[in-house]
Parts: sequence; structure tokens; C-alpha cells
Amino acid sequence: MNILAINGGKPIRDKYLPYGKQYIDDEDIKAVVNVLKSDYLTTGPMINKLEKNIADYVGAKYAVAFSNGTSALHGACYAAGIKQGDEVITTPITFAASSNCVLYMRGTPVFADIDEKTFNIGVDEIAKKITKRTKAIIPVDYTGQAVDLDSIKDLVRGTDIVIIEDGAHSLGTKYKGVRVGGLADMTMFSFHPVKTITTGEGGIITTNNKEYYSRLISFRSHCITRKIDQLENKNAGGWYYEQMDLGFNYRMTDFQAALGISQLKKIDRFISRRKKIVEKYNEAFKNLDGIILKENAAFSDTVNHLYVLKLDLDKLNADRREIYDALIAENIGVNVHYIPVYFHPYYRKLGYRKGLCPKAEKLYDALLTIPLFPAMTDDDINDVINGVKKVINFYYKGE
Repeated sequence: MNILAINGGKPIRDKYLPYGKQYIDDEDIKAVVNVLKSDYLTTGPMINKLEKNIADYVGAKYAVAFSNGTSALHGACYAAGIKQGDEVITTPITFAASSNCVLYMRGTPVFADIDEKTFNIGVDEIAKKITKRTKAIIPVDYTGQAVDLDSIKDLVRGTDIVIIEDGAHSLGTKYKGVRVGGLADMTMFSFHPVKTITTGEGGIITTNNKEYYSRLISFRSHCITRKIDQLENKNAGGWYYEQMDLGFNYRMTDFQAALGISQLKKIDRFISRRKKIVEKYNEAFKNLDGIILKENAAFSDTVNHLYVLKLDLDKLNADRREIYDALIAENIGVNVHYIPVYFHPYYRKLGYRKGLCPKAEKLYDALLTIPLFPAMTDDDINDVINGVKKVINFYYKGE
């Protein structure tokens, strides 16, 4: 079948609509330009201001900005003391950074299967994977929906297992009425352009733990210190510094931070628009044969970063690739989030094999992400809805 043959081959849209896109206005541009004209392009006052604003917003005591979300996760693993021989449990339905950060510390990622309704990591599945070597759990707020933190905390109560919440998708989401960010031992947020707010590239760790905070601050700047109380040689001159451990240059710039500060002022508007789009999608697709919608857990007041559809392949005369190609031909910028991490060639070389997480693997075969970002117009939303219905109805074969 050729979807382009429908309506004489005319696509729903004349112009391609991406699945995600930043929203930048004149105030954002002004904020960045002001920093570019200032004395500090990096290691200046905007970093501290962004950190304070984010910490206040999510209700955490501390926040540490990083160059991107991946480096922030790396920092969190360092702060948690992950080392060779330690195991860290995470989900396979995520971007590779959620697992790579463990490898950076020479730890061992352990993949736990998902909950089939919410697509988040399954609490019961985590329980199956905990061993004496488990050092941390990195649950991911997939699409922006909060994981069941209380249940995960119950699993590790009385142990030294650290919970590092990967909230790359979930800035603004509330878990049981409280914003994500101050509930886990550490939480990472991403500021990539398609996220709720952006700094271009950037990430941040929030925490209530002073020791983690100190280790994060050190790690992002080579683990180099000038503080007298930390130096071995306390009698050198004012120029003197010492490297205390192996850290990295993971610093965010001040002009990135200025953009984040400006963006955070608009977050309520961004959240409202995302929720409105999700409501329209939910209403449009709830009774569409050939589509299964992800359930939202009652404890999560979700700010969706992604909107994913699960294809009911038993009712369609097509596989996911054909549906994907058909929607792209309609100029609807669909994507797939995510390829199970251990499917990647690098992980196969490490000894990971298909079959580890059957529910996640089955979900991957049916996943499709459709456009969702605040700058979408009502016409854009209607085009996505009409495009999805056009393609699904075309390939629908019935019960």
C-alpha cells in the first residue's frame, strides 16, 4: 500500500512539523545579549541565580548546573560513590545517558522491565533486580510522568541504595501534589531545546543532601579547589589550587544560564499549553481503533515532554515502520522514544542480549512519538490529529 496515494498523494501539511521545538522570545534573546555584553561569560553570577531559581521552583535545598543532562547524571553517579563492581538499576526505555552514566563510573547497569500501562519502570521489576551489589536506582520519569517514588523508597528502606531520579522529561510534574525535584536523593533535569525549558544544552541536579551538593560542585570543575580548609598545602600563595580527585569540565556558561532564567519565568505558560495539547490528543485518540494510549498514574500530575502512541499492531495491516513512514510523508514529524538501551551495538559488546525485558521490547515495536511543544498552533494540533487518523484508518484491518 502507498499512503501517498490517498487524496491523490497530497499530504495533510505543506510544511514539515517537528516532534519538538524550543520557544524563544525577545526577552530570552535580551537576557542572553545582556550577558554577552557583561564581564562574565562563564563561572559568573548567572549560574548561581539559575541554580537558586530551579531549587526554589522544585522545593529542593540545592541545585548544581551542568553542561548537559548527561554530564549531570555522571555527576550524580560520582556523588553517589558508584564504582567498579556496583550495580545500578534503570529502565531500558530511555535515552542511553540514563545507563551510560553508570558505565562512566565503571559500574554495571542492570535493566528492569516496565509497567505495561504507564510505560515507566515497574516497581515489582526493580525488586527482582536488587542484589547485595545494588548501589543505586535510576528511575526515569518517561514522557514526563512521575515514577512511583514512594514505592521505590519502600524497596530500599533500611539500605544504602541511592535513588537518582532521571527527570529529564519532568520539570514541572507533581508527584502526589509535590513537584518532582526534591523527593529523590538526587534528581536530574535536562534543558535540551525540546524540553520544558531550555538553555540550549544544559542540565541540573537538585538535592537536599549537602554532601552530594559539595561533591557535585567539585566534580563539574575538575575536582579542583582553592578552599584553604581543603588544601594539603595551606601555606601557598593566593594563586594556589589543588586537584583532589578526577573531575571533569562540565560547567554551564552564564549566557546559557541567563536563557534558562528567562525561560523559567514562562514555565507556567509552557506547562499550560502542553497540557492543553495533551487534552486534545487524548480526546481525539481515546476511541481510535489501532491506537492504545498510555495510562497516566493517579499520583502524577504530569507535564508531558513527549506524547507517545502505542500502535495496536494486531489491528493494523502495517508495522511501525510503515506507519512512521506514512506520517512522515504527511509532513507530521513523528519519532520513536526509545530504542531499548541494551539493543545498541555497544551494549551488545558488553554482553547484554535481547530478551532481558520482554515488556519493554514489545512496547518498542509499537511506539510512536507525535509532535508536542508549546509553539504549536491549533492548526498544527488539528493537522497532527487528522494525519494520525488518516494513516491509522487507512491501515486499519479491524478486530
